Amino acid sequence: MIPDIPKINYAGSNNFFLVAGPCVIESRSGLYEIAARITEISDKYNIPLILKASYRKANRSRIDSFSGIGDNEALEILASAGEKYDLPVITDIHNPGEAEQAAQYVDIIQIPAFLCRQTDLLIAAGETGKWINIKKGQFLSGSSMGYAIEKVKHTGNNNIMLTDRGNMFGYSDLVVDMRNIPLMKEHGVPVIMDITHSLQKPNQAEGVSGGDPAMIETIGRAAIAAGADGIFLETHPKPRQALSDAANMLHLDMLDSLMFRLTEIRSVIGKLDNE
Repeated sequence: MIPDIPKINYAGSNNFFLVAGPCVIESRSGLYEIAARITEISDKYNIPLILKASYRKANRSRIDSFSGIGDNEALEILASAGEKYDLPVITDIHNPGEAEQAAQYVDIIQIPAFLCRQTDLLIAAGETGKWINIKKGQFLSGSSMGYAIEKVKHTGNNNIMLTDRGNMFGYSDLVVDMRNIPLMKEHGVPVIMDITHSLQKPNQAEGVSGGDPAMIETIGRAAIAAGADGIFLETHPKPRQALSDAANMLHLDMLDSLMFRLTEIRSVIGKLDNE
């Protein structure tokens, strides 16, 4: 199921759709570089694409962690990248007051996993009329996300997507339960698998999340096989130098080969589903 979002490419595609970009906006040139490359790859493999980037990082462990270049500047850069590459854009918000501001710049508003039960936040997002992507909390099952959907629908907005990003496994690790993909699809909305954040290793002693990027393709393959409608990932040309989520982003140079493999798997799954 590909969401009916203005500017999304390949409305007739039988492929999965891709939500991709850097963790946070670091500069205009940096976002443009990433957007240009992922657009080229999505065109090559006929993958509907949504450009993602956070305009501000509110959920950081340490007070000295990078949080953004400034809200208005970052939002303007994100909107301009969407216009330049003719892509719908998505960003996350963290309190109800941000919903109206973000809605002026983006096509999709994202609710972070930690905040997916915040009623006021979900309602404020829903009232914008934008598409809403709700990330499943690391502490919730796929079935329980029906209540988050109900809150957004209460505003009259039925444009909703769900994204899984794993479940907490102890204090410093996440696991992915692929059962959550079909469970969330029962809610009748597009379901996405976040294949980079689901490999985070949070709550590290140094106050910076770790990660396991070597497993990105494994999670992606499993998600497509399990029926995910979309793939969410963060990518960067120099992940180790990134100002946020450096430990678990996909190197931009590896995106082409990953999309080739996932597209091939999706093609096989599509044939099997049609038999």
